[in-house]
Amino acid sequence: MPTLLDKDGVLLDASTIRFERLLPGPIERIWAYLTESEKRKQWFAAGDYELKQGGKANLFFQHKNISRPGTTPPEAFRKMHEEGHNWHGEILEVKAPRLLRMTFGEHSEVMYELTEQANGEVLLTLTHSKLTANDLRNVSPGWHAHLAVLADRLNNRNEVDFWALWQERREHYAKKFSQ
Repeated sequence: MPTLLDKDGVLLDASTIRFERLLPGPIERIWAYLTESEKRKQWFAAGDYELKQGGKANLFFQHKNISRPGTTPPEAFRKMHEEGHNWHGEILEVKAPRLLRMTFGEHSEVMYELTEQANGEVLLTLTHSKLTANDLRNVSPGWHAHLAVLADRLNNRNEVDFWALWQERREHYAKKFSQ
């Protein structure tokens, strides 16, 4: 039975997916991994955020830094992720250290919600909305793998290989969403 560390994302509607992960707190630590470039690049992407409504969100993705040496990205992503690529968004809402909502790319939105648990863990709820069907095929395994890398780093490990997990989960989500 999957734990919240590896649980599938759930489709809320045709353009929205939600993931939940229990992470080792405290909440300020998780917030830092969401908002600080040096920490965020360990599991997702570097880049600066202006943490205010209307602020800029700049992301620099270079997934070779979160994959094991020698792992080859899928052909469609190889050049982009070897050289790195920039994404720009806008901060839509900030309630530190509990909520961050931002545009992601040109049209979609990502919301991170943090909820402290009685045992010291933090529930991260990530909701990505306004996605096309094609976006869902790529971001679902992407978020699944990124969140696994985040949990890995927060537990002081370096065992999860982003691209290997992404490829495994892409096949899984493709089957899941075709039903």
